[in-house]
Amino acid sequence: MAPKVREGDAVVALSGKWISWAHTAMAYSAFIGALVTGLALHYQKIVENEYYGYPQEWFPSVSATIGDRYPERAVFQFFIAMTSGPRLLLVSLWYILTARPNTSLPKIIAGVGVFRTLSCGGWTYVTSTDDHGWHDIFMISYLVATLPWTLGCLALSPNNTKAVKYRKILAGSFFGTLVPLVYYFIQHKVHKVPGAYTIYAFYEWALILFDVGFDAVTALDFDSFELIVRDVKGSSRGKTQQVADAVLEKEKDKPVGNVFAAQFLWADALDAAADVYNGFVFWSMLTSLGLTVWYFPLWHMGISGYEVMVMCTVSPFLLVNASIRSLIIQNVRLVHLLSLSGLLAYLTKTPEYRLFSVAFGVSMSCLAWAATWYAERSQIPRLESRILAWSIGLVASSVAKFAFRTNNPIWPIMHAENGGWNKIGVLLAALAIARSTRTVTDNRGGMDLADRPRTSPLLASLGLAGLLFGLHSLLSDSSTMILWVWEGFPVRGPIAANGVLTIAAMAVGILAGVFFKGPVASWLNLLLAGVGSFIVTSYHNWFGYMGALLLAVTLMALVTPLVTSAVRHGPMTFGLGFLIYNFLVLAHVWVVAYAFVPGGPLMREHTDWVMTATVVSLGAGVYATPRAESSNSKRTRAGKVTPSRFASYYTYVLLVIQLIAVTTSYLRFPTNDYVPFHPKDKVITAGIWTIHFSLDNDMWSSERRMRDLIKELEIDVIGLLESDLQRIIMGNRDSTQYLAEDLGMYVDYGPGPDKHTWGSALLSKFPIVNSTHHLLPSPVGELAPAIHATLDAYGELVDVVVFHSGQEEDAEDRRLQSEYLAELMKASPRPLILLSYLVTKPKEGIYNTYVGEKSGMKDIDPSDWDRWCEYILYKGIRRSGYARVSRSTITDTELQVGKFVVGQPESSDEQMKEEQMAEGLRFPALFRGQGVRDHRYHVFDEPRYFV
Repeated sequence: MAPKVREGDAVVALSGKWISWAHTAMAYSAFIGALVTGLALHYQKIVENEYYGYPQEWFPSVSATIGDRYPERAVFQFFIAMTSGPRLLLVSLWYILTARPNTSLPKIIAGVGVFRTLSCGGWTYVTSTDDHGWHDIFMISYLVATLPWTLGCLALSPNNTKAVKYRKILAGSFFGTLVPLVYYFIQHKVHKVPGAYTIYAFYEWALILFDVGFDAVTALDFDSFELIVRDVKGSSRGKTQQVADAVLEKEKDKPVGNVFAAQFLWADALDAAADVYNGFVFWSMLTSLGLTVWYFPLWHMGISGYEVMVMCTVSPFLLVNASIRSLIIQNVRLVHLLSLSGLLAYLTKTPEYRLFSVAFGVSMSCLAWAATWYAERSQIPRLESRILAWSIGLVASSVAKFAFRTNNPIWPIMHAENGGWNKIGVLLAALAIARSTRTVTDNRGGMDLADRPRTSPLLASLGLAGLLFGLHSLLSDSSTMILWVWEGFPVRGPIAANGVLTIAAMAVGILAGVFFKGPVASWLNLLLAGVGSFIVTSYHNWFGYMGALLLAVTLMALVTPLVTSAVRHGPMTFGLGFLIYNFLVLAHVWVVAYAFVPGGPLMREHTDWVMTATVVSLGAGVYATPRAESSNSKRTRAGKVTPSRFASYYTYVLLVIQLIAVTTSYLRFPTNDYVPFHPKDKVITAGIWTIHFSLDNDMWSSERRMRDLIKELEIDVIGLLESDLQRIIMGNRDSTQYLAEDLGMYVDYGPGPDKHTWGSALLSKFPIVNSTHHLLPSPVGELAPAIHATLDAYGELVDVVVFHSGQEEDAEDRRLQSEYLAELMKASPRPLILLSYLVTKPKEGIYNTYVGEKSGMKDIDPSDWDRWCEYILYKGIRRSGYARVSRSTITDTELQVGKFVVGQPESSDEQMKEEQMAEGLRFPALFRGQGVRDHRYHVFDEPRYFV
């Protein structure tokens, strides 16, 4: 019979630190064991990637090492299985160590730890060969959970100086390693630099060492535990002060301490999430307004009259009347609910009525938000919380567009058929309104603020207008400023998947506005905003993008002080601010639409003026900001204007949004492993299409319909015209992102939004070796963009030019453009295909400059007399087929397609029958007769083939 165990005795005593050591030993053994085994048995196979092998690449990546080869995979899986027990015990002991009364953070971190452990098992035992989708899901889940686990462990660390030091070093090293890791991955994947993947592999292995090492530090904390689990030092009973406690005690009178000292309550977190979703709905509706207005001048080719709807945002002028103001504030929930007409607009099929529904919704939303801010004017913490939710709503809107490749899923141009989530969006909006409008202060008695404004409402209105315009025009889509600095191939700057950096910069700006109010509402911050706007406007590639990130940080940091200042200057400020914002929006459109609007030539190509006006307006707002908001005053130190404790919940919501952005970036990174449709026949199927800004005849987003037609026609290379959508009036979109990623194609956006064109883009199944952007002579009319790209087609270099000429009214422009382009094509020593919009009749006028001796180019079908705009020309390559395909209701222009055979000389104009052509040289039979979805071969009623 075993002896009785007295209180304080232990039958078996095991120090808790051995749990950490066991976890560390097993985890390192899994990775190092697989590495040693792989190097010994399959060295040259595991260092080889899709581009290079030994000796260019000489060290394997983690994924190549632990992948599908036997016995490396078995070694890794065996030790990872052994790691699972110590891992779950480590998470459990960490929770016991850090649990405190009245706080949920330890529970949350423990849950993250368990989730991270399970997801590790997922990507370990489901390899990419078994199921690529689930392998990626588990891997992404593990990586995403690493951030809250690391930050949570740092926040909950017991006050052990040595352990805290090592955690900071390892965490800093881990996140610092991500920067060169991503850089060398881009060098390998995008630039295909020999040896880059080897350097990437070293950083990848470093992440493993830092990740496991971070958890190994728990050995220094678990030394206070013995198993049979007994806490010999009382750490688990809340007697030992934690780092978070020490920091909060030291910082209790500072913003950080004020924000994070409070108890975590799920009800408050739900309130914050509802407020942020309300902000998301505001930005979703506001960004859809210009898009629905744009449909009408687009089809009228000039002023339509519907443009007046942009003025619906000035509804806050109603708040000037005291009786109306009181009525609105008392019924702000109803006003918010009325604003949902902007989301329900997708149910309206008629474009005019859909626009009216959106305009009404936007007017109600602007009114509701202005009323809410004004109602909270005497409750500074509550006011700032509302402003914070509104600004995070913008980030959420940008992330939603990032995830849906620049279309917001709840826009009125979306519906179930083209990927819309409208029903879910409306339901969540109604629930969010019900939750977030439960308590709104109605401070009808007066301002009740110690700091009275010292300037006129006009200055505060200018600040609000500049802020609204800057946020909307530059930050409502994460790729807008990326395309400002895009210069073509080879890639020398950010790509669309790097939009996560823009989103991260926005988050940094928001947090700076929360914790450092004085510095952000200062002339120094305004100077930084001016520097950022100058750099992004004047420079390109990565340096230009650095200016974009600086501008993103400074703009978001100014949100709270400038909106607060507007509240203090009275309700007139909001109506006036939105009115000035509308004029900035029009100016922002006028710089490119100058040929179609009254007085347009005055604004021609003057984005620099618009950016200057934005910064000057921000300066007026900074000047109008009350001094208590622009300096570290005693009131701030006394805690009266320090951040609300509710700011912590908004910070958590912001963190979740950032994790979604990181995950999206990982999923959207291009694979660059694209394959043409008929490689055996060395065929290039090339097309030209004017896509009418991706709005179809019925005002629906048309990307999916375009994708289907391009895929079914088996197009390898396509030029898209009227493709620049990165303006407020077009929704700040980029259809090429969806098309390129879904079709598996390289993409060159062409001259960016700062070049003031209607856009030209190139999508290609073949690698784009080099591309140059051109703005052709346009002394009178709209600018004519062109892309001159060199493709690697089946090992041979082939040039492709995508070009949009000027309008019919500008004959001199078109003549100069034809001469410029003829010289450009004549100078190319390689086979060349022109995919173009020429605005000329066949064999007449400037047609003979594009076709003939001046250019060296031939018409794909000289007998096709029924053309005016779209033309396909070629030289130095065999043309084998030509077809014209009807557009249905997607756009106003058909899709023209040509087939070319690489490595063969030019042929004659003698036609052949289809049955004489090789299978890979034939056009799909799907579009014969009545075709499919109203797409069919027309004009000739069938494709033409040539000898």
